[in-house]
Amino acid sequence: MNLIESLQKHSGYDPLHKIDPNTQDLKPGEAGTTEHKFSQAAIPVILTGIHRFTATDHGAEQVLNTNNSTGWVNKLFAEDADEVINRVADYSGLDKTSTQNKLNEMAAKATELIREAVSPGNKMMDVKNLMEAQINNILTFLPASLHMGDLLNENTIDDRTNKMEGPISSLIQAIGSGFSKADEDVKKEDTI
Repeated sequence: MNLIESLQKHSGYDPLHKIDPNTQDLKPGEAGTTEHKFSQAAIPVILTGIHRFTATDHGAEQVLNTNNSTGWVNKLFAEDADEVINRVADYSGLDKTSTQNKLNEMAAKATELIREAVSPGNKMMDVKNLMEAQINNILTFLPASLHMGDLLNENTIDDRTNKMEGPISSLIQAIGSGFSKADEDVKKEDTI
């Protein structure tokens, strides 16, 4: 399953463009309409938020819950929710209220797609594994100008190696993921 493509199709948006690893932005002529700019920013932002959220058991459990929440942006991004909304609105040119509503709808649809993808087991670990398998693809579509890595204190999100493709880039991404997992484990141990 390709979550980017599935969410794009189910939401009725045109296909997204991969971010050019050299310029860290869309190639000239790919920006398109306000609606396309919105989907180009919103889909990878929401999926990045879900990836981060489902790294915890609590988050994975909430995604599995069939309760169709309307407040997903606040759940996924907590104290950073307003800033996420502002950045997506600024990038796309939509007003903030429309942006927030559309982001919440998109997140609800994304969680529905995730539940479908992991059924019939529907276990927290299935959600975590699915999101971990998707993150490198998701990040190739995330515009670096949103500076989500800075906002979420995860410098690997905006790293240009996440926008590259090919065997060497895959190796570098795998190594980086291994190191970031070790950092997460250390942080969890420090809080215990």
